[in-house]
Amino acid sequence: MSTRAGGGPGGGAGPADLLRARVADDPSRPFVTFYDDASGERVELSARTFDNWVSKTANFLVDGLGAEPGTRVVLALPPHWQTAVWLMACWSAGLVAEPVDPAALDSESAEPGDASAPYILAAAEEVLDDVLTGGAYGDAEEIVGLSLHALGGPLTACPSGVTDYALEVRAHGDRFVPDRRVSPELPALSVPVPLPASDVTKTTLTGADVVARARAAAVKWELDARSRILVDMSFTTLDGVLACLVAPLASGASVIIQRNFDKAVLDRRVTLEHVTAVAGIPGANDASGSPRLLA
Repeated sequence: MSTRAGGGPGGGAGPADLLRARVADDPSRPFVTFYDDASGERVELSARTFDNWVSKTANFLVDGLGAEPGTRVVLALPPHWQTAVWLMACWSAGLVAEPVDPAALDSESAEPGDASAPYILAAAEEVLDDVLTGGAYGDAEEIVGLSLHALGGPLTACPSGVTDYALEVRAHGDRFVPDRRVSPELPALSVPVPLPASDVTKTTLTGADVVARARAAAVKWELDARSRILVDMSFTTLDGVLACLVAPLASGASVIIQRNFDKAVLDRRVTLEHVTAVAGIPGANDASGSPRLLA
């Protein structure tokens, strides 16, 4: 079942407005830090650097792929700083982001929320074979492959019909001017939302809805500009999107996104990164995974 949530209280702001405010107020302080404990990778982006990536990606989507306000973009990407960039690029351009679990792409039941409408697919290199040979999301109008390489390298091999994000995004400008039709009241995020009796429905939230929920979550989780939140959550749920990106943005906090989390490094990482809250960390949160302040 699919529903669409109407515009709610958001102070007239969308996620892209929050990013513009952060860049204006505090451009140099770290905003997103990323760890991959399998590869040993660490990447840190200030608000200005993150915004540059967002602008280049939004320009790539609009000028390179012809996306228009309302276009659906399926994100088959793991927890990663580039996933956060793609979400914000979609919202900057007025597109509808639909994060999905890359591990589910080999399932016959995997399909976008509105399978009848054209959509763009952004997929991690590790699941491109599932897309191209398994049929899941293979009917996308455009397929973009992301190597997620630490140094921004291209795909190891770019299959026919796939656009290599790392190569193409470089040619696009780091200043993005949205279409005049883009507003916080446009649909922005399609995610599953739990219902009573253990049911789940996919709901499409407007940009204003996302901001309103992020502001409420930041208050509930007691985040502020001094907070550094360590997150081990998927972007495929609303709480994951809020904890990994929008609630830190709304509160002035910074976020540390983890992939392939090694719990043996938790204590050291908390100390080195001056972590004040954790979310989704095994043994450190309640069953919901909601962020918890550290003593």
